[in-house]
Amino acid sequence: MTVPPILRVEGLDVDIAGSRILTGVTFEVPATGVTALLGRNGVGKTTTIRAVLGLLPDGGRVTAGRVTFAGDDITHEPTHRTVRRGIGYAPEDRGVFAGLTVAENLALAERPGHEHRYDLVHDLFPELAARRDQRAGTLSGGQQQMVALARTLLNDNTLVVVDEPTKGLAPRVVTEAAEVLERAAERVPLLLVEQNLAVVRRLARSAVVLDAGRVVHTGDARGLLADTARTTALLGVGSRTDHGAA
Repeated sequence: MTVPPILRVEGLDVDIAGSRILTGVTFEVPATGVTALLGRNGVGKTTTIRAVLGLLPDGGRVTAGRVTFAGDDITHEPTHRTVRRGIGYAPEDRGVFAGLTVAENLALAERPGHEHRYDLVHDLFPELAARRDQRAGTLSGGQQQMVALARTLLNDNTLVVVDEPTKGLAPRVVTEAAEVLERAAERVPLLLVEQNLAVVRRLARSAVVLDAGRVVHTGDARGLLADTARTTALLGVGSRTDHGAA
């Protein structure tokens, strides 16, 4: 029996401040594993995930197409309702509350009526348990990323969207982040925006590539990265280009 995808994006057009940013974007996220959303800087990756989550900036709107999650149309749904359906989001800027402790940041992520999986979070991020009373603003970049990821895994989400989790991290911390994402993907499917191809190669099962606001490739991630000419043409880098360890 074929398991339907957890997320479908079909023919999505997005305008922001009168400019067309996405045109006809179409792809699926399987109900297991990691799907990588790839592309050069500025091609519309973050806009795509913000459109899925209803987080477009003022002046931004979906003008055509449809987004379905677990079979339900969420195209124009308010963000809080979409999140309650079971989508976790770790933004590019991590979004931690600097003045609150680690424990308080996690507590704010708790959704009423959901199981709160602190055992899982502390198993994946033992350092956060040790730093539960430390203000998040005093953590390193890697530790703040742990908090951002931990918040997405605290509730029983059925999809986690992660935007640039290794951006700005030291190679050793990149490896730690990749290990955590790999373990998380055993429990919940991930839609991952990532520039580090070593991380993508390690984690992703499928890949979606954007260019100028359009989908220009979908398929097996490792097959794409094994094709140097195709990777260079689509991403502007060689398939063996690694931006830090994974």
